[in-house]
Amino acid sequence: MIYPVISTKTPIFLTNPKTPRIHESCTKLRSISRSSQHQNPIQNDIKPKTQFINPVLMTNTKSHYGFQAMLSLCGLGYWVQGFRCFPWLALNFHMAHNLNFNPSTLQLVQNSANFPMVAKPLYGILSDAFYIAGPHRIPYICIGVLLQILSWGQLALIPVTGQTLPSLMACVLLSNFGASIEEVSKDALVTEHGQKHRIKGLQSYSFMALAVGGILGNFLGGYFSHKLQPRTMFLIFSALLSFQLAISSSECLGLSHRQTPTGKSITDNIRKHLSGLMIAISEDTISKPLTWILTSIAMVPILSGSTFSYQIQCLNLDLSVIGMSKVIGQLMLLSLTLIYDNHWKQIPTRKLVGGIQFVYAFSLLLDLILVRQINAGIHISNEVFTLCFSGLAETLAQFKILPFMVLLATLCPQGCEGSFTSFVASTVCLSSLVGGFWGVGLAALLGIKGGDYTSLPVGLLIQFVAALLPLGWIHQLPMSCPAEKEMKKCIDETQGFERVVGSVRI
Repeated sequence: MIYPVISTKTPIFLTNPKTPRIHESCTKLRSISRSSQHQNPIQNDIKPKTQFINPVLMTNTKSHYGFQAMLSLCGLGYWVQGFRCFPWLALNFHMAHNLNFNPSTLQLVQNSANFPMVAKPLYGILSDAFYIAGPHRIPYICIGVLLQILSWGQLALIPVTGQTLPSLMACVLLSNFGASIEEVSKDALVTEHGQKHRIKGLQSYSFMALAVGGILGNFLGGYFSHKLQPRTMFLIFSALLSFQLAISSSECLGLSHRQTPTGKSITDNIRKHLSGLMIAISEDTISKPLTWILTSIAMVPILSGSTFSYQIQCLNLDLSVIGMSKVIGQLMLLSLTLIYDNHWKQIPTRKLVGGIQFVYAFSLLLDLILVRQINAGIHISNEVFTLCFSGLAETLAQFKILPFMVLLATLCPQGCEGSFTSFVASTVCLSSLVGGFWGVGLAALLGIKGGDYTSLPVGLLIQFVAALLPLGWIHQLPMSCPAEKEMKKCIDETQGFERVVGSVRI
């Protein structure tokens, strides 16, 4: 689980979470204000009272355990989210072999299934403005998990559902609809607790949980692909989701209930959070990095469906080999996340992301080596080359998002965690969809189809060039470290309002 790592690094029960930490600049403002109000100089020498320490310690002990419970719940959710590759590997194999989909149709299904992810801002604004049964976001996690159980359970228990494209697409869309609701709630919880307990970079631990789930899911998916029917693998994943639903429901019942904010209607709350979101994303400190990451993803055509079909049909690679290559890719992602959390977090964002983008562009040429069979000329078999290098480009594409998630979560205004993080996630998903459909169109334009992959090298070269182009406007990214962009809060006691320094004001 994630929470032991966090709690050992930062003692979080020494400061009252309801009282924001005051920076040095805020202390100076307060001393000036007090000196102007009280002319007696002796009062400035009075040391602050400390009688509040004992009751705060008791209150925050409960907060400490609640923080651990939240991270445990989110850690399980991210792990299951990474394990989703287990049923998806079986589903891709089912569509390619049992339903005989051509590469373009296969990739079209894969990309169209992500349409519910684009509507994440709606789920985020709703979770910010409307509380269900008090615990705020956890009921949304339960709803999302339940929708996924209905989807994969239907594919597992009703055979006719997975035999036709319309019913298959309906189940996949329902599954991703539930997954998007769950992901929005988890991301908002992580951001909320990271700001509340002054812990930066919690997103890196989310990536670790995702990578661990992906490692196990790809390993078991590749191993059981020829031993179990796809419906059986769907049923196994449905049982795992049922376990997650039971844990989330028990956690929801065990939390202290919070009431929906009174005085305003649901419509007013939604309008307020939507207005805050628009103000936040209009700031240059947020809009410029977000624009860069979106364009860098959308510009690269995704040819994963064509490459997958080529490996299966032309190279006759076993599905277990492809699954193990993804396991190695997830291991690399986990290693990169650990290195980032311990060493790379202080590197300027522009330098770090620029280096990742450069390596990512050249990693796309590894598929060209496999298609041209250059590896065979140096006595490296297709299986070995696929295991070692096939998942590198996908790993770097996932890891590139981590510095942005840490940076943007640091700049996220309080009270808009759900809508802000969901907006970022949905725009990233939308840019991936653009890249996916751009890849489908490129494959159709080049004539890449089942049995004819002569133009696939041209498509891979276009991928490489498109991945280098975003380096031309890398100056849009900040040079300062994400740690220096932390939201600084202070209470101006002379005027009695909260202001946010160096960020948007809502």
